[in-house]
Amino acid sequence: MTKIIRTFFKFLAVVIVIIIGYLLIANYSKGLKIKSYNTKIYNKISKSFIFKGKNKISTNLSFKYNNESVPVLMYHSIGTSKLNPYVVSTARLNLDMKYLKDNGFTTLSTDELYDFMVKNKPLPKKSVLITFDDCYEDNYTNAFPILKKYNFKATIFVITGFLDKGKQFLTSTQLKEMQKNGIDIESHTNLHQKLGTYTYASQLKILKTSKEYLEKTLHKNVKYISYPHGSYNLDTLKAVNAAGYKMAFTTNGRWTSISNGILSLNRVFISGFHHSNSFKTRVNHSWYLFWYLF
Repeated sequence: MTKIIRTFFKFLAVVIVIIIGYLLIANYSKGLKIKSYNTKIYNKISKSFIFKGKNKISTNLSFKYNNESVPVLMYHSIGTSKLNPYVVSTARLNLDMKYLKDNGFTTLSTDELYDFMVKNKPLPKKSVLITFDDCYEDNYTNAFPILKKYNFKATIFVITGFLDKGKQFLTSTQLKEMQKNGIDIESHTNLHQKLGTYTYASQLKILKTSKEYLEKTLHKNVKYISYPHGSYNLDTLKAVNAAGYKMAFTTNGRWTSISNGILSLNRVFISGFHHSNSFKTRVNHSWYLFWYLF
């Protein structure tokens, strides 16, 4: 009986190894396709700009060029919840922003990050883009006052179908006020769909619907999007480009680099479960994930 059990576990181990190998190869192949498409999009966009020699590594230690990466912070709800990792307390957000202010960080707009990525416009070494996903009303009541307190820029990726739908969600009036005070409003689709699970035609419709709604409501050109649930595929990249977006963000937990692809940029998740040392490491070191997970 013992021999049979050992044989069974050996067989099971072989099966597991085969499955893992298959998944790794599949993901690697998918990654190559996405990276290849991203490269084509980046090259297409960058042809319309003249870099004037700025692609070389700078000798000015005060600035960085797009051969380097930038932390793009990803928050969600700002409020009170001890059991939800996507909720960061108001006090904690204030401490995070105070740390950035006290340590000389420059907060960016999405346009400034785009110019850095595509036009290679230099940024201060300590630069950070602050983003919020979804459509939580507490982004206005709790986060917005803190951002104004420190005179910080930020971007909110909004689910347009949730706007003006109740107390827990943002209103169009709130968006307009924040937009006038340094907060960029961009798309997070219309109903928080997992884009990678839809056909190309459906994705294009979703992407256009949210973009057009925001443009009509806010009287601005919506150029950027973050993918709900971090879900996207090659069709998503094609649809995003066809819909007229210039830059897009995933939930991949790394610093942002042009090597990610202009339509699949990384972001650094900030959780309510993280302690202060984790935040400090995440905004100062691109290798943060290997050291501070919580």
